[in-house]
Amino acid sequence: MSPRYLPQGFGDGQLLDPLFDVLKRLAAEQAASDAHTAAPPLRVGVALSAGADSAMLAAHAAIAVQNIPGVELHCFHIHHGLQDLADDWARHAHDLAYGLGLPCHSLRVKVEGGTGKGVEAAARDARYQGLAQLAEVVGARHILLAHHRDDQTETVLMRLLRGSGPTGLAAMSEVSERGGMIYIRPWLEIDRAHILSIAQGFFEQTGWKPVDDPTNVQDEYTRGAVRRRLVPVLNERWPAWRSILLRHSRQARELGVLLEEVAAEDFSRLQPSHDHKDFSLSAWRALSPQRQVLVLRHWLGCLGLRAPTEARMRELCRQLRQLHAQGHDRSMRMKHDDHWIICERGRVRLLSQNDSDENR
Repeated sequence: MSPRYLPQGFGDGQLLDPLFDVLKRLAAEQAASDAHTAAPPLRVGVALSAGADSAMLAAHAAIAVQNIPGVELHCFHIHHGLQDLADDWARHAHDLAYGLGLPCHSLRVKVEGGTGKGVEAAARDARYQGLAQLAEVVGARHILLAHHRDDQTETVLMRLLRGSGPTGLAAMSEVSERGGMIYIRPWLEIDRAHILSIAQGFFEQTGWKPVDDPTNVQDEYTRGAVRRRLVPVLNERWPAWRSILLRHSRQARELGVLLEEVAAEDFSRLQPSHDHKDFSLSAWRALSPQRQVLVLRHWLGCLGLRAPTEARMRELCRQLRQLHAQGHDRSMRMKHDDHWIICERGRVRLLSQNDSDENR
């Protein structure tokens, strides 16, 4: 008996092909790593909000794995608790997964307020943390996300408006690593209009209708305001704006790869400690000002921290350049998130808040 939400003949080639490629590659890598033993099933997560995009991702992934042995899909639903209908959405997600013949796991997360990040960013952080927790429970390391071409161009546009630098305009990568999990976005080249048309056909064939999150077009949320106010004007006045931004994004990604290679090479010459938490001040000073900035961004990124704002980076560089050559000036202490950047005995160091408090 076939799953009730996978009617005979359903499935769109444009949506299926990227999933086939991704899942076959992952299955091949799993088989190669266990070439001399019986390979365990490769467990892959599918982030499922019950919206149209993630629902079609789950449905097409369920079709794809029918022809890829050794892959086991698990749907992950994150309950943010931000909407009155969130409980209904969780049940709806489980109903879809059951109808696709897939296990579904839910987790209610707490969206931390008062962090200065805003609700959108806090919810995103909580969502990724929740997905990682669910993946760890089932033994998955790869999670499929339903981000599409529209999401990508909106992300580039928002980063441009926020003043992101050239590498920030690279926006989302097809494959990214976060907190030990690998996130895969196979649909970044697919328009949302196409996904919605397939979702409508799915509804007509199965009766399962995706949920509609009102925050997607609400002005109080940045992405909602972009979709409601800016996108219609851009579509009317500059119909090719999405293609143009995507081209800039690809170029920014290529530039980012090059700059990261330069920064990594420069950092290796700063006599870094084995844990990368400190490096030579004098070696850093020998770099050009532009490469000094690059290597500081690389250093913090290696330690899992975001880069400072442009103004904070300028101030950090100014202080490091004015220190005594051997870093004897112990007054150099700069706060960065919940860490301190200090300099002592000619070494630039990163201390956690707790380490700093204990050493006072």
